[in-house]
Amino acid sequence: MNDLSLVQTTDNESPDSPETPAIGAGADGVVAASTTPDVVVNSAAASEAAAATSPDATAGSATQTTAALDAAVTRATDAILAAQKPDGHWVYELEADATIPAEYVLLVHYLGEEPNPELEQKIARYLRRIQLPNGGWPLFTDGALDVSASVKAYFALKMIGEPEDSEHMRRAREAILAHGGAEAVNVFTRILLALFGVVSWYAVPMMPVEIMLLPQWFPFHLSKVSYWARTVIVPLLVLNARRPVARNPRGVRIDELFHGAPVTTGLLPRASHQSQGWFTFFRGVDHVLRLIDGLFPKYTRERAIKAAQAFVDERLNGEDGLGAIFPAMANSVMMYDVLGYPADHPNRAIARQSVDRLLVIKDDEAYCQPCLSPVWDTSLVAHALLETGDPRAEQAAERGLQWLRPLQILDVRGDWISRRADVRPGGWAFQYANPYYPDVDDTAVVVMAMQRSAALTQSNVDDVAIARAREWVVGMQSSDGGWGAFEPENTQYYLNNIPFSDHGALLDPPTADVSGRCLSMLAQLGELPANSEPARRAYDYMLKEQEPDGSWYGRWGMNYIYGTWTALCSLNAAGMAHDDPRIKRAAQWLVSIQNEDGGWGEDGTSYKLDYRGYERATSTSSQTAWGLMGLMAAGCVDHPAVARGIEYLLREQREHGLWDETRFTATGFPRVFYLRYHGYRKFFPLWALARYRQLRRDGLTRVAVGM
Repeated sequence: MNDLSLVQTTDNESPDSPETPAIGAGADGVVAASTTPDVVVNSAAASEAAAATSPDATAGSATQTTAALDAAVTRATDAILAAQKPDGHWVYELEADATIPAEYVLLVHYLGEEPNPELEQKIARYLRRIQLPNGGWPLFTDGALDVSASVKAYFALKMIGEPEDSEHMRRAREAILAHGGAEAVNVFTRILLALFGVVSWYAVPMMPVEIMLLPQWFPFHLSKVSYWARTVIVPLLVLNARRPVARNPRGVRIDELFHGAPVTTGLLPRASHQSQGWFTFFRGVDHVLRLIDGLFPKYTRERAIKAAQAFVDERLNGEDGLGAIFPAMANSVMMYDVLGYPADHPNRAIARQSVDRLLVIKDDEAYCQPCLSPVWDTSLVAHALLETGDPRAEQAAERGLQWLRPLQILDVRGDWISRRADVRPGGWAFQYANPYYPDVDDTAVVVMAMQRSAALTQSNVDDVAIARAREWVVGMQSSDGGWGAFEPENTQYYLNNIPFSDHGALLDPPTADVSGRCLSMLAQLGELPANSEPARRAYDYMLKEQEPDGSWYGRWGMNYIYGTWTALCSLNAAGMAHDDPRIKRAAQWLVSIQNEDGGWGEDGTSYKLDYRGYERATSTSSQTAWGLMGLMAAGCVDHPAVARGIEYLLREQREHGLWDETRFTATGFPRVFYLRYHGYRKFFPLWALARYRQLRRDGLTRVAVGM
């Protein structure tokens, strides 16, 4: 089932071309449009629309647009069909910042393995390419320097053998020191530095392994944190208890990145998201735990270590790895190592192999992905292809759905049972395999694709799978009517104040983007707020989550454009009238933030804690597609802003049939970890163009499907 060619990847498309910054179209110089809903458009767009009002101009423009749309959709469809794997699925690269490839290099040297010089040089070239002009490394394209990512990248380059006095290393060192030095790095970076003996374990918050033995009612219990935190923390607890030191055969250190002696590095101050009261309380708990750490009975500690080991063993997940995410996978390898497992022990060997499957190795560069996204990619591609009306595309989408069918998780009661013990499993994971952690969002998208395909083929082959998935999704609905991505009721917000949670991403609470997708699924299956209690509760949740400016927050995609697209799709599917003030306000917001080039763009700075409104960023093809599909879901098919967005996508399509996009448009954890799905720039623009063509061709203003 798994495509092992993922480890060696080459890209036959032309490389992503640099993007030029768009000129922001602010509130000045806008006029009211006569189209419904009454939104504002940039004055240039209004002038263009007015110039095209003569019959000849309108007829000629319509003919040209239709021909251009047909050609663009065909070229993009051809390119995406060519990328389909022989077994029917799609999987695209998933890129994060410098930390993951840097940690891969450091893991090899931590374990004392013989490094692959060619691979390391390719990773070094990748790290040097994404280095900022000021010397540091960002969390996303064109972002600000992040000191933790910069320290890891510098450490990895030095470990590879980059001369300390080389120009790029000097610039990196100066930038890190100017931003507080390595003393300012986050908790996870401190743990890595402690494992290498650079700083003492005093610089790391206390996390005793005895946590494994706490009862579920205890204020801190692993069931109260998100799946990603759980799978990362459990092997870390063993490392914290045993406190090994990296083999580090080359003896590389990075003392030069500290303002003082590394060994004197203390605990981090309170993070901006943490309340003073809670943080002070948990810091006090941390001090007490340090005092009594040596007093825990030896048999209790060993029992806790065995419990952690059993947790990892049970969820090891074969070559797909613990939690199917890099940090948990790497930590599991180090856990087995410190427990004395030889390199050829089946558990340690498969855990180590799972990490290598994340590598993307090209002719000149290499990097390590944070995880793989085949279910997500395949289900979204299926929607884009089904939108085209092309029989070839519909057949390819059906092949993708055939690949997805056996991946439905029906026999593993995952960690979510801690709050939903009576719910039967029935979801899909994000990755090739991750049975303990199915993804609500993926499941909803798969169900909608299956239902759309079944409507075309008049087949009932997926009826049972759809019903079972719907049952599981409804069972995962939280009490407020919304959904988290992996866990119900994961809202113990006080836990984000513990010293370990300086990233503020310990939980998986309900969010508008995931909840909107679930409402879309229910509506597409015929469950509307008037006839379905889960749909009504979801509908109420979505209305409650709308921001005062009309937008919705996007937890898993950047950001308010993504959330607003998802929300508008869900409200449209649920039957809300397009002239409802809440729909009109959202459409008004989308039009108001359109860039002068016709596209939409937004980056990770929009996640700052003191958010006070949209911040314009360079247009991207994926975010432009979201903006367009959001407006179309709001009934604005004939709005000049939509025409300008379509023109942007037509103009930006490349010779290879797809779009180039260097910017990150997705989110791992707001403010600390961002993602660049290489597939987003490929299938989302096709989806938007095909939808626009179909709606215009049929004279419709209401999207008939859930998303």
